[in-house]
Amino acid sequence: MKSAVEHVGPTRVKLTVDVPFEELKPSLDAAYATIASQVQVPGFRQGKVPARIIDQRVGRGAVVQEAVNEALPQFYSDAVDQQELQPIGQPEVDVTAVPAADGDDLSFTVEVDVVPDFELPAFEDVTVEVDPVSISDEDVDTELDALRERFGTVAAVDRAAQDGDTVNIGLRAEINGEEIDDVAAVDYLIGAGNMLEGLDEAVIGLSAGDTKNFTSPLIGGEHEGEDADITVTVNSVSERTLPELDDDFATTVSGDYENLAELRSAISEQVERGKKMEQGIQARDKVLDQLLETLDLPVPEALVESEVHSHLEGEERLEDDEHRAEVTESTRKQLQTQFVLDRIARDEKVEVGQQDLIEFIIASAGQYGLDPNQFAQMLDQQGQIPAIMGEVGRRKALAAVLEKVTIKDTTGAVVDLNALDTEFEDEVDGAVEDLDLDEAELDDAGDIVAEEVVAEEVVAGADDEDESTPTA
Repeated sequence: MKSAVEHVGPTRVKLTVDVPFEELKPSLDAAYATIASQVQVPGFRQGKVPARIIDQRVGRGAVVQEAVNEALPQFYSDAVDQQELQPIGQPEVDVTAVPAADGDDLSFTVEVDVVPDFELPAFEDVTVEVDPVSISDEDVDTELDALRERFGTVAAVDRAAQDGDTVNIGLRAEINGEEIDDVAAVDYLIGAGNMLEGLDEAVIGLSAGDTKNFTSPLIGGEHEGEDADITVTVNSVSERTLPELDDDFATTVSGDYENLAELRSAISEQVERGKKMEQGIQARDKVLDQLLETLDLPVPEALVESEVHSHLEGEERLEDDEHRAEVTESTRKQLQTQFVLDRIARDEKVEVGQQDLIEFIIASAGQYGLDPNQFAQMLDQQGQIPAIMGEVGRRKALAAVLEKVTIKDTTGAVVDLNALDTEFEDEVDGAVEDLDLDEAELDDAGDIVAEEVVAEEVVAGADDEDESTPTA
């Protein structure tokens, strides 16, 4: 088989493939056998009908079509490998010559979008600047206040509602006299600002049993953004009392602390680690932005448009041109980022092993309130394994880059992100201990994901072949 490639656009190629008759013949023989097993011809046993009789009764064209449809995906795949291409999206096939007679060759062309070819810069030459880590007393006080809120108590009071109180309210919304929503009882912290616009002003000063009307834009549902007439009824008013910030509070938070000074010190360390994490995220984002700016990669516009249309259709915002522009830019950047990180993963020979998956499970399971086994099962059931593998691989690729680039803060001090990796490993180990799971259980969680990787990739490969490999 011979193949040639022609670039018809920044991310689009045209493959021309010529297949000698000898290479197609096994598929033709298989097609004759398949058709022979399906037809009945007087004087011949089923499955034993000669090729010349099938040509007469069914037509050689049907045989050739059967053979080409069966063989074309593999020839296409071989041509892609020959030309070292990375196809993305749906290929468009045109069969230009078929073997009308024995000895004739098969020829076809394929147009398909591909990952653009590009050269990565020398990462050792890349330098990014980030904000320095700075911790103030106010930062620690903010965390302490949040901790006091967690340990606060709430008690009903017989007075008008004030800022900071928790009220149990009923809400009714109408538009032009038609009821849109009606909620009998919901708790709301005055000042939180996470419900209707104008709700704080409406309930402040009301006591249990009082009602007030106001107008506010709705924040969800099919009438999102439309002004509605709101009726709010206060069912009860509760006052929140915060504990005193003293040594007793420190011991209440945890037996690990004997006094307030130890609690403040621990919170200071926590705040510092959080700011270092923010610094690491800033470095990551700046490195990616610099790479994307340097490379200025083209992306398949048809693929971008397809992704954007699907996104906007799901949001029912196809006519929102401003939002379309935002989503288009975001989608284009996501594709460019994926191209770059996948290339880095390939060049750096990044591999995703079972331990990587276990770390991902441990780090992510808590976000969903699940143990690692439950989380692994969820990934399996939702068919997310290939996507998770790709994401973990890209994270490892980016980590490999961050080890090579130079990161400085605005004071000129070099930032070492390796300390964060060590802290993350300690955090994973601590999470394993907190979950009280033995090694066998963790291995089970990892095995669920690792074993499914093979099965899912086989299925994904078959699906890709069904959906995106060409047929005549």
